[in-house]
Amino acid sequence: MSQPPSLRELRDRPFELLRELERRCRAATGGRNDVQGREWVGVAFRLGAESFLVAREETREVMSLPSSLTRVPGARAWIRGLANVRGQLLPVIDLRQYLGSGTTSPGRNVRVLVVNHRDIPAGLLVDEVLGFRRFADGEFEASPPPTLVRCERYLAGAFRRDGETWPVLSLKLLVESPSFLQAAS
Repeated sequence: MSQPPSLRELRDRPFELLRELERRCRAATGGRNDVQGREWVGVAFRLGAESFLVAREETREVMSLPSSLTRVPGARAWIRGLANVRGQLLPVIDLRQYLGSGTTSPGRNVRVLVVNHRDIPAGLLVDEVLGFRRFADGEFEASPPPTLVRCERYLAGAFRRDGETWPVLSLKLLVESPSFLQAAS
C-alpha cells in the first residue's frame, strides 16, 4: 500500500492539495457528514466582487497562472493565450473578459480552473479560488440570482445558506455555447 503524498509535496498543485485535505478530514471524522441527505460539492471562486460555484466534476484541476502564455494571432481578446501544461496545449481564457465584465489582472490569488470536458480543452482565468463548498440538496434553488458579472445564460441555479447566495456556473453550458466556440476575431 503506497503512502499518501505529504501536504508539502502538494503545495504547488492546489487542486490535489484540496483533495488530499478533504480525504484526511473524512478519515479523521470517520466519514461522518453533518449534512443530511445527498450532498453537492463544488469549487468556489471569485470573479470581481462576486463569488460563484462550479460543480466539482466539471473541473479537472485548479492551477496557478502559467508563467508563459503564447498569444494566438487572430484570436479574440479574451483568449489570453496557449499554455503548455504537462505536454498538452491549453487555451487560457479570461472569464471576466469573455463575459464582458472587465479583465482579470495578474496577481497572487489569480488561478486557472481547468474545465473537465472531453472535447473542449479550456482553462478559465478567475480572480481567486476559494476552495470546496458542500451543500445539501435542500439548499438548492433552480432560479439563479441576478449577478453583476453578466453570466445569467450560463447559470444553473444557486445554493443559499446563512443569508449567502452561491450562483452555480455551468462550465458545460459555457464551453459548448456558440459564442465561446467562436474564438476567432
